[in-house]
Amino acid sequence: MAFTLCARTMPRPSRKSAPTPEPTGDDDTGLHLTPPGLGLVLLEARAPWEAMAMAAVFPWLSRMPSGDGHAVLVFPGLGASDISTLALRRFLKQHGYQAQGWKQGLNLGPRDGVLDACRERVHQLHQQHGGKISLIGWSLGGIYAREMAKEMPDLVRCVITLGTPFTGHPKATNAWRFYNLVSGQQSHDEDLLAEVRKPPPVPTTSIYSKTDGIVAWQCSINPTRHAHTENIEVHASHIGMGMNPLAMYAIADRLRQDPAHWKRFDVQGARRWFFKVAHQPEMVTQWY
Repeated sequence: MAFTLCARTMPRPSRKSAPTPEPTGDDDTGLHLTPPGLGLVLLEARAPWEAMAMAAVFPWLSRMPSGDGHAVLVFPGLGASDISTLALRRFLKQHGYQAQGWKQGLNLGPRDGVLDACRERVHQLHQQHGGKISLIGWSLGGIYAREMAKEMPDLVRCVITLGTPFTGHPKATNAWRFYNLVSGQQSHDEDLLAEVRKPPPVPTTSIYSKTDGIVAWQCSINPTRHAHTENIEVHASHIGMGMNPLAMYAIADRLRQDPAHWKRFDVQGARRWFFKVAHQPEMVTQWY
């Protein structure tokens, strides 16, 4: 859940209205969105099964090529700490990366000092490991990752977000009340929202799920007009996305990309049975 969830409140479309095109991210004015319904909220209970699935397929995932050892900073989601990203960081370390947590305790929004501490952490890891670092953010953590990359593109290799709502309606999540409560902030600054929608100037991947029970998935779509952005759809819950085996596979694949010769995620071959992409206009369909 982001501290800037979207542009402005809009009327809910009539049931008789024409089908709305699936978002490509090129519309910076926001969408007529509502939070995921009760059915999807209840599906969030599958998160423990995703963790068990991760354990079951680990032997398969362990056969993936190892990374180059660069540092990866992982930001947790709203109300979560580094404990929530432990499985993801262990997976990355086992594949050769220097995966690190943000070390700020619970993520309760961009309160005083939080963003400064994020900046210091990026600088620290860059100096410590002697090269550009990758940033991964889960939900609200993805907003931090994107903003840090915008401020310090010379220090960042790539950005990967998991279920992060960086565009859309300010109340198109089921966590906005909790966010307002714990952060003490409101999310209606039009200028700030416009800035948050802009992708970082480095390779940027949004991993999202159409069965996300917390965030309306349309809020996690990068613009298609940028050659360095992409969107990868996986079958996952919001709460379990950071330990979902499909998400883990996509993350490892993206981290191995050479930034100088970065290419979008390929869904040819067997991958087409497990992944979908939403970064090419010709692939856009209709949603109802």
